[in-house]
Amino acid sequence: MNREQSVQHFLDLLKKSRRGNFKIYIGMIAGVGKSYRMLQEAHELLRSGIDVQIGYIETHGRVETEALVDGLPQIPRRKSFYKGKEVEEMDLQAILSIHPEVVIVDELAHSNVEGSKNEKRWQDVMDILEAGISVITAVNIQHLEGLNEEVQDIAGIEVKERIPDSVLEQADEVVNIDLTADELVKRLKAGKIYRPEKVETALNNFFKSENILQLRELALKEVALRVEKKVENSVPVNTGVRHEKFLACISSNERTPRKVIRKAARLATRYNTKFFVLYVQTPRESIDRIPLANQRYLSNHFKLATELGGEVIRIQSESVTDSIVQVCKEKMITTLCIGKPSFSIRSLLFSSYRYRNLLNSLSQLNIDLIIIA
Repeated sequence: MNREQSVQHFLDLLKKSRRGNFKIYIGMIAGVGKSYRMLQEAHELLRSGIDVQIGYIETHGRVETEALVDGLPQIPRRKSFYKGKEVEEMDLQAILSIHPEVVIVDELAHSNVEGSKNEKRWQDVMDILEAGISVITAVNIQHLEGLNEEVQDIAGIEVKERIPDSVLEQADEVVNIDLTADELVKRLKAGKIYRPEKVETALNNFFKSENILQLRELALKEVALRVEKKVENSVPVNTGVRHEKFLACISSNERTPRKVIRKAARLATRYNTKFFVLYVQTPRESIDRIPLANQRYLSNHFKLATELGGEVIRIQSESVTDSIVQVCKEKMITTLCIGKPSFSIRSLLFSSYRYRNLLNSLSQLNIDLIIIA
């Protein structure tokens, strides 16, 4: 390690030591008791002499949860007008100014009102942690970016408010709040989750038993993965350094590239390694020729890749396949993720020829190929 690296390493350690601790309660669905558990912990901390305050809590009118709010110091919310209505948001500046030891922040995936310092609440939490304040927060599994397609397949809807997987990776502790499907449905029917008039609608939609079971499985797997990664990072092993590296190849299309990026990100998380996202700009997609819509799609793809912890690579080239092989060699890629190739009748012969060449090159480099449907 040279002098510059040594100094940077020390600065990183110093910064980490000054950062607040970060705890996330994760659940399979609304109503499992995440907010309730956070408030219980806040009372325990308060009795132990810790300066803990509520930065933001959402009780959803649940009597048991509201009862636990009593007796806990609360930082007043920031009021503002949005689209003609008064809305209340977590007051980031007030939290930073008051600077409690620990702050409770609910609804981690929440999108802040227009005009706020940060677009998302999880970004507010990062600012709070950097200020040396510890945070206890909560989120449901369906709000995790890397699981977006899986959740959509399960529930039939796209969850709009999401957090990057990297937020969970930064947590010092991730705790799963688990209930069986039967227990959750009982709570719902007893009016402990939603008001009576909303119960029937919930039972016929997101709270179907099959949905709950699959979301529960996702939550359990996610927390198990985080524990496994923590063990790998904390306990010395003699198996040597992992060499897996993943490359996601994307286009300027609207949807498929996002699936490819998420797949590469999940694989990288599973193997505790990094991933890259490659976009090859061919002459037909030069700045003066690419449609505005495709430019917007690309910008969103790059943003997603960065949020998930990937490194974006942009190359201008006439040959997509040659560029892929070049990057695979340079970055020592072990697994390539691509979308399903689409061949037009006119270009079928030439396209399949290039595709076959790519497969041969990957085979020679001992690189696995994953094709995302």
